[in-house]
Amino acid sequence: MAAEKTRPHPIPSVWARRTREAEQPALSRNAIVREAVTMLDADGIEALSMRKLGARLNAGATSLYRHVATKDELMELALDEVAAEIHVPPADSPDWRTAVTEAAQSFRATVLRHPWLSSVLGQAGLAYLGPNLMSFSERLAALFTTAGFPEPSRAIEPLLAYVIGMSTSEAAWLTTIARSGESEADFISRLLPAARQTAAGYAHLAADYTAAEAATVDPVALRDEKFAYGLEVVLDGLALRLPRQAH
Repeated sequence: MAAEKTRPHPIPSVWARRTREAEQPALSRNAIVREAVTMLDADGIEALSMRKLGARLNAGATSLYRHVATKDELMELALDEVAAEIHVPPADSPDWRTAVTEAAQSFRATVLRHPWLSSVLGQAGLAYLGPNLMSFSERLAALFTTAGFPEPSRAIEPLLAYVIGMSTSEAAWLTTIARSGESEADFISRLLPAARQTAAGYAHLAADYTAAEAATVDPVALRDEKFAYGLEVVLDGLALRLPRQAH
């Protein structure tokens, strides 16, 4: 007797699950996701639960589960919701570097507006099946294709690795400062003397901390400059991969 075939496990993503019934106007998936984003922005991932979200919406957790099966699905939806904020210039922009820089800066700004993203972007996985994230990827691919890159995904991957890495580190830094109750400038002025003393046995680090302590620098402008510098390095490298006629 032939072995009975087993059904493959379903893909564990909200985007791979069909909606079984029409949404109720009083409690739509969109309303749930918008409120979840508001809660995430205010208090972070740890504070979000289906019970708390239901209370905010005047609905029981059971009602929420009719639209969103798990908290993981809710995070996929929230991630895709804010991805709509990322701007990518049109593919026929006159200068591909300027356009990619604009897209990268928009991505960074979105992460900094929603600091909880720093905890989920690196492990988003199947969340990239969401329509807004797919639209972002498609528009970025079109931009690189028009620029002359024969394999746009090969250019997109290092770009996003840089942008996500820098943005998530920056968001984590700003979250630490927010929890301290201090301004960024005050936090840094308190941190630098301790850092300089700790680095006393490391010549290069000690020199950097000493110079930073003596300088009067706008921390926001400094973070902007650091991000822009690294992005230029990435784009310089990508430009070398363009066919000569596309430069």
